[in-house]
Amino acid sequence: MIENQAAAIERGRLLRILGVGFGLAVIIGNTIGAGILRTPGEVAAQLPNTWLFLGVWFAGGIYALLGAFSISELGTTIPRSGGQYVFAQYALGDYAGFVVGWSDWLSTCGTAAAVSIVIGEYLGDLFPALSDRKIGIALAVVIVFAVLQWRGIRWGSLAQNITSLFKALAFVALIAACFILGGKTSNDTEPATFAAPTFLAVILALQAVIYTYDGWTGVIYFSEEVRDPRRDIPRSMFGGVLAIMAIYMLVNIALVYVLPISKIAGNTLAAGAAADAIFGERGGVIIKSLTIISMLSAINAYHLMASRVLFAMGGDKLVSTKFVRVNEGGTPTLALLASTIAAMVFIIGGAFENSRRIFENIIAVLAFFFVVNYLMSYISVFALRRREPQRERPYRAWGYPVTTALTLAGSAAFLIGAVVSDRRNSLYALGLLALSYPVYWLVKKSRTS
Repeated sequence: MIENQAAAIERGRLLRILGVGFGLAVIIGNTIGAGILRTPGEVAAQLPNTWLFLGVWFAGGIYALLGAFSISELGTTIPRSGGQYVFAQYALGDYAGFVVGWSDWLSTCGTAAAVSIVIGEYLGDLFPALSDRKIGIALAVVIVFAVLQWRGIRWGSLAQNITSLFKALAFVALIAACFILGGKTSNDTEPATFAAPTFLAVILALQAVIYTYDGWTGVIYFSEEVRDPRRDIPRSMFGGVLAIMAIYMLVNIALVYVLPISKIAGNTLAAGAAADAIFGERGGVIIKSLTIISMLSAINAYHLMASRVLFAMGGDKLVSTKFVRVNEGGTPTLALLASTIAAMVFIIGGAFENSRRIFENIIAVLAFFFVVNYLMSYISVFALRRREPQRERPYRAWGYPVTTALTLAGSAAFLIGAVVSDRRNSLYALGLLALSYPVYWLVKKSRTS
């Protein structure tokens, strides 16, 4: 199967050495970050009721779990490294793959840059001597993790396992501190009357929650590097989603234990307010430290994932075939180099006032494609079931076609929501999508001539 996808070129050999532990680590590292510290305030503003607030976080986890059923089927049926690009290209054709691959790669590099800048800013807040060096710190973080991964997947996976473990322990410590040191908020802090939320409020809250859950597909970027993809991909996917769901639910339960919902609503850093309530002046330092720890594992995951997308696209001749070169340690070196340079360009661009808005707009536009990529993956499940009904499927999506149809409908609804809530950037995204076809045509022509 993998060899059939290699087309007319000899692909570099990735090392099949990863297990469930890495799968869990990359999912946790790629998913849990600043979002869970910031998003609760946005959700509570839409749903200022404790039970509705917690319920929408639970619903977001269930939605991710339903999605994991379908993505696990694709990951075990087409065990190639490269993420959702692989599914779109195989099931829907080169052009669909081109759109998914480029948008995924650019958004991953852009997010790596944004996260690195936040690390630089928070380190500057914690250590005033570094306050004027946030861009230098961001560049250093990106380069250090790239150098670490250059040595091979063993080093990259070890870094992922360690940083994700520290992240999980840090969140567990924060949750424990809230329950041990915090005081239960009394019911009289809640509004005496509560108006039923509008349908739009529920949708906006759920949309924010699902964005926070994004990242649970992390293991599929390494499908041909997993020792036993038939077993390890579903186990990693389900275990990762359930672990994230547990952490998110406990964080939010801890928040409403420490703070009344009215204090959470609209707070841009609700976890910081909770930390201030239980730690006093040290709360800000603790939350910023936790954020930095969370983001380090994310940077490592972004490098690993972005390089695999270019590697897979190179194998299908949708980018330069040089990106399929792999060193003895199992690292696609040129793909990693290109991804690192792209992240550095984003960082430097974000350093200048007149280019920062462009950087922010690019990230906003690419967020539109985030939803499109999931949409294409769920469509791919239906397409392959119909086109290749007899194909061996080591894992078959539980509840198909109902669960796949639900997640497909959800993705379509969120795509509509993204267009309605951010029309300007959605128009930019549609323009970029229209422009992508002539670019794709030129790339294909140059690769086949």
